[in-house]
Amino acid sequence: MNKFGTLFTLTSFGESHGVAVGGVIDGMPAGIAVDMDFIQSELNRRKPGQSSIVTQRKENDKVEILSGVFEGVTTGTSIGFVVYNTNMKSKDYENLRNIYRPSHADYTYSQHYGVRDHRGGGRSSARETIARVVAGAFAKLALKELGVRITAYTSQVGDIELDRDYKKYDFSLIETNAVRCPDVEVAERMSDLIAEVKREGDTIGGVITCVANGVPVGWGEPVFDKLHAKLGSAMLGINAVKGFEYGMGFAGVANRGSQMNDVFVCEDGKVSTLTNNSGGIQGGISNGEDIYFRVAFKPVATLLQPIDTVDVDGNKVSVTAEGRHDPCVLPRAVPVVEAMAAMVLLDSYLISKTVRL
Repeated sequence: MNKFGTLFTLTSFGESHGVAVGGVIDGMPAGIAVDMDFIQSELNRRKPGQSSIVTQRKENDKVEILSGVFEGVTTGTSIGFVVYNTNMKSKDYENLRNIYRPSHADYTYSQHYGVRDHRGGGRSSARETIARVVAGAFAKLALKELGVRITAYTSQVGDIELDRDYKKYDFSLIETNAVRCPDVEVAERMSDLIAEVKREGDTIGGVITCVANGVPVGWGEPVFDKLHAKLGSAMLGINAVKGFEYGMGFAGVANRGSQMNDVFVCEDGKVSTLTNNSGGIQGGISNGEDIYFRVAFKPVATLLQPIDTVDVDGNKVSVTAEGRHDPCVLPRAVPVVEAMAAMVLLDSYLISKTVRL
């Protein structure tokens, strides 16, 4: 459960209220220039306390590279890294020691392992995604040299949503607002909704859209290791994710084949498609068009209001969570989605090189 990938891999460790969160990256190509400012900026996009609409836990989330980098470039050996936890308030969770919180991993972890860390959810906490973002940042640095760029943004919060056509939006606006939405006016409405929900002690979910530009033809595998299947697995492994669709996804089921087929054309010796309903992937392999997909996040399960549940002895109880929690995970999940996509794409590139030897 702690290792991700085939050739480019991440093995992560750490809990929300433990000493640190970190990981070991294997398979990173040698000779890639390591931009530490970029890697830290990716973590800064994920860290808590960024705005009034996210958890107010104050963490610097400063990454420390332990190995695998020499004189500013990757050596090809294992990259070890760590981010120390500095602002835990474990006492906020003491009232949850013997209680199973609804829609959390408390009950299932207890049954699976026979023991659980009740402080912030332990290993099931979204703080574990720190390791994913660091590994994803390294993957992005390698992909950049291949001309691949990955961009994600918040496209829906509650019932407020953008048009599904990502080409209508200016991606340079994504980082100009707390919600990370490329439409500033819609972003303000989303922010207001999150703030309203937060005041009520409630939470809300939404959708993140992700686009990968510059992926060449031929990445991915047929049958069991289809590229979209690996992307789906990566996204569904993120905390609070409940759905994944790529290309036209579920919106395409009402159309006919004549409306959905992506017609091939050839101009100046280059084959492309007139439309991209397939989302850049056909037969499980990239076709050279933009890869785009959507990831649905549920409302956060931790509510700052009384909720009914049971304790470890099966007794009915009512509990109100304490501490600092996100009313909506979308803003901080954007870099996590990008990171997981980057790891999948770099892994697929490395596999494609091996297949063609």
